[in-house]
Amino acid sequence: MDQSGNTTETFNEIIQGEKPVLVDFSAEWCQPCKLMKPILKELHEMMGKEIRIIKVDIDQSPAASSFYNVTSVPTLILFQKGNILWRQPGVVPAVSLQKIITQFISQRNAP
Repeated sequence: MDQSGNTTETFNEIIQGEKPVLVDFSAEWCQPCKLMKPILKELHEMMGKEIRIIKVDIDQSPAASSFYNVTSVPTLILFQKGNILWRQPGVVPAVSLQKIITQFISQRNAP
């Protein structure tokens, strides 16, 4: 990340990291996708730096959505070190997302 806060990381670089990354595949025209924005904001407030959350517009990034076989929006996919840990289409409440993500973080940190 540069000093201005802008990032030049690619999607693949982001999902290859140690930190879990929740990707929200969405579209501007999708009404349920609009419901995810405040949910993801709430999740960010609950989890802070434990997770990274990014949004991918399927119309602007058709290659990524095609590669991960995203056929409906919103679709949430949790990545870590380039691996898919979990995925689910549809709107998911922040509390449910926190439980799912925390489960994977605790599994990862287990001896």
